[in-house]
Amino acid sequence: MKTQRPGRITSLLIVLIAYVVAIATGIYIGILLDFENTLISAAVGDIAATIVIFAFSFFLKNSSLYDPYWSIIPILIATYWMINSPEGNMVRHSMIIFLIVFWGLRLTINWIRGWKGLHHQDWRYTDLARKNGKVYWLISFSGIHMFPTMLVFAGMSPVWVAMKSASGIGLMDYIAFLITFSAIVIEWISDEQLIAFKHKNLDKQAFIKTGLWAYSRHPNYFGEVAFWVGLFLFAFGISNTNYWTGNGAVAMIILFVFISIPMMDDRHKASRPEYEAHVKKVSALVPWFRES
Repeated sequence: MKTQRPGRITSLLIVLIAYVVAIATGIYIGILLDFENTLISAAVGDIAATIVIFAFSFFLKNSSLYDPYWSIIPILIATYWMINSPEGNMVRHSMIIFLIVFWGLRLTINWIRGWKGLHHQDWRYTDLARKNGKVYWLISFSGIHMFPTMLVFAGMSPVWVAMKSASGIGLMDYIAFLITFSAIVIEWISDEQLIAFKHKNLDKQAFIKTGLWAYSRHPNYFGEVAFWVGLFLFAFGISNTNYWTGNGAVAMIILFVFISIPMMDDRHKASRPEYEAHVKKVSALVPWFRES
């Protein structure tokens, strides 16, 4: 007899409980170990919270429970760093917090809109489970849960540097703000265009090639990458010695260019006969004019 999965509302409540427990655990571990360095404290709490979410994912047999972690936890980490950096420039604090909250809430709401419940799991995770059998949950822990946590934390390192800086606001702060804000808007518009397209087109072989999608096969990914680059510019603008904080943005570019985009393109090619020709005409990531 097939086990009945809970409905969408019940599923979302379960996810909420999982994240409350995870966040509380992360905070408790951070307080318990009492590191003086807030970068280390946040990293340890982040890892602890990820382990809790993995435990829920394993128990509920659904790795998609981790998906909103990407957008929720950075808000909390940035807020923690801001509170513990009274020496920092308050204007810069406000700029960065506004951007991360705007990005995080929008992305989380977008996930909620698209998630159907605990019976639904990202196709990539289901494919990994099918191919890897008994070792899948080891892959889920390392690749689906812990690796993205480390990646996002690396992407957040410029925020830690920028929050602690007492230097005055300069031109680079405004450039960083403009790039990061524009990135969020591009990602938002791309997602809305894709959602509208899916509602209007029931043909599974159809794919979007209008709006921003006419100039990039993955404009939503472009917006996401540009967001992390924008955060890096806040730290780099303070001092070029903060170049090391760009590791996160570089890792994001590598992730999307060499993993996410090829994976999505291969999936589309397999189910959409005309997509191969589309690949040859339209830029993969950076919006650009179509080739004739």
